[in-house]
Amino acid sequence: MTGRQRILTCMLGFDTELADGTPLHDAGAEEWHAVLGEAAAVGFDAVEIADSHIRPGDLSPSALGDLGDVARETGVDLLSLHVQRRSVIMPGLGQENLAYAHRSIDAAAELGIEVFSTGLHRPFTEAQRRSLWFWTAPGASDPDDPEIRELAVTRLRELGSHAASVGLEMSLEVYEDTYCGTADSAIALIEDIGLDNVGLNPDVGNLVRLHRPVDDWRETYRRLLPHANYWHLKNYARDEAGDGSWWTSTPSTLELGVINYRQVVRWARELGYEGHYTMEQYGGDSLGVCAVNRRYLEGLLADQANLGRISPLPEPNEKRAS
Repeated sequence: MTGRQRILTCMLGFDTELADGTPLHDAGAEEWHAVLGEAAAVGFDAVEIADSHIRPGDLSPSALGDLGDVARETGVDLLSLHVQRRSVIMPGLGQENLAYAHRSIDAAAELGIEVFSTGLHRPFTEAQRRSLWFWTAPGASDPDDPEIRELAVTRLRELGSHAASVGLEMSLEVYEDTYCGTADSAIALIEDIGLDNVGLNPDVGNLVRLHRPVDDWRETYRRLLPHANYWHLKNYARDEAGDGSWWTSTPSTLELGVINYRQVVRWARELGYEGHYTMEQYGGDSLGVCAVNRRYLEGLLADQANLGRISPLPEPNEKRAS
C-alpha cells in the first residue's frame, strides 16, 4: 500500500439498533465507543461510517463532536462516509436526499473524513426485505430517460463540487440497474460529471451476486479500475446452469469467491490505484470475515510488493474461461 492507503471495515457487522430498540444513531458516545472498540479489537484502525447505522449529517454539533472524540479515543480513524439508498433522483424524495447529502458532506469534513461515498441505489423493495438475500429479488431501476439521467449528472456534479470545496473525494458505487449499473454506464456518468475528485467505487461484488446473466468480472474490472478512487471489496461463490436456466450465489471470503482478487489487486497496482480499500461482508460474522479479508489483502499487497511483478490487464473482449 502507499502511505495514504488504508484498509477499512464496513459497519455491516454491527446492529443498527440496541436491544431495547434505540437506533444506534441515537445511542450516543458510549455505544459508539463499543462499536469502534470492537472493530479495533479485531485489528482495524479505520472504519467506513455507514448512514444505515450513524447519520453524521443528522447529528447535532455536540453529538458530531462526540463521534469524533470516540474515534480518537479508540484509535479508529473515520476515513469514509457511505450514504446509501438515498438517490438524488428518487421520485418524490430526490430534492430531500440532495439536501441530506449536502449536510452529510459538511459533517464528513467536520470529522476529518476523506471520502464521501454514495450512489444511485434506492431503498429495498418489499420483496427484497422479505428475501434471505436481498439481491435475489428485483429492486428499483433508474429509468431509460435522458432528462432524468441529466438530472442525476447535474445533482451529482453539485455534490462533487461541494465535496471538492471541503477537501473530500467523492466516489460513486457501481450498483445494478442504476446509471452506475454497468462498466460503460458508470464510466459515462462520471465523464459527464467531469470533476477530478469524482470517481468510481468498483464494487463488482454487487454484480457477480445477481441471479441473472452478468458481465465477466475481469472485463468489468478492466474497464472500471482506471476510474476508481475508493473501493468496496467483497466476494461471492457463484454457480449457473450452462443453459442459462438458473443462477445462484452466496457470500464468501475474498479468497474463496468467484472474483480472483490476486489478479484484480495486481491490475489496480499497475494502474496506480491510491484509494482506500473497504472490506464488506453480508451474513454471518460480518466483522470477523472482514478481519479475515483484511489479513488476506495485506498478504496480497505485501507479496506483490516483494515480487515487484504486476500482471498486465487483459485486452478488452479477450476470450476467457469462466
